[in-house]
Amino acid sequence: MVVLDARPQAQYLAGHIPGAFSFSWEDYTRPDSYGVNYRIFPVAELCSALGAYGISAQSTVLIYGDADTSWGGEGWLAWLFAYLGHQGPVYLLDGGIQAWQAARLPVVTTPPATVEAVSYTADLQQQLAISAQQIAARQDQITLVDTRNYWLEWFPGHLPQAVHLDWKEFYQGDTKSPLDGDALRQLLASKGIDVSKPVVYYCTGGIRSGYCWMVHELSGLPSAINFEGGTEEWDAYRKTP
Repeated sequence: MVVLDARPQAQYLAGHIPGAFSFSWEDYTRPDSYGVNYRIFPVAELCSALGAYGISAQSTVLIYGDADTSWGGEGWLAWLFAYLGHQGPVYLLDGGIQAWQAARLPVVTTPPATVEAVSYTADLQQQLAISAQQIAARQDQITLVDTRNYWLEWFPGHLPQAVHLDWKEFYQGDTKSPLDGDALRQLLASKGIDVSKPVVYYCTGGIRSGYCWMVHELSGLPSAINFEGGTEEWDAYRKTP
């Protein structure tokens, strides 16, 4: 099993699970050629980065974060593995680093030993992603869920026909464990979110919405979609002549 810490580098270096490698969205996203922020690295670069950690497409992977400083980065990473078509098991540490520390298990500040690099081969699952152009063309066929902060982000402007549901509603308790299937279904129903259509989660750049996508997938509901480009891509699309 390869363990990946999805928190920012500062938190990782302050203390992480022994043997865990750092894999934060902050280190594997950048502006694309159109100036849209927070886009994932090209697939070849992602495959190279995973391979450098000794991860092949068949590897067993354990992901953890804190549903806090990472902005739900553990969910983004889970989505990334699904998008890349990872074939091996991918686990989420329930309760993240908080649960680990609550159990009085050890953390370390030193990175793990270098491992032998392997080849990672992707098999992209395009149905798990969507573009701004596709959203505009399919708005009557999908359910859009805006996972950003209400007053600071949603209220000033959001995608047409979207429903607001803050990503922080997707976890619970001191360890910020993901909602179980029944709790998520109740939450979505309380907001009038239609799950009979493909549910598309979005935020600014696909990180928080990636967390919501992960919780949705764990619930057993029909597969959702993460709008990885988020409002950054949507705004750029709207400005395109």
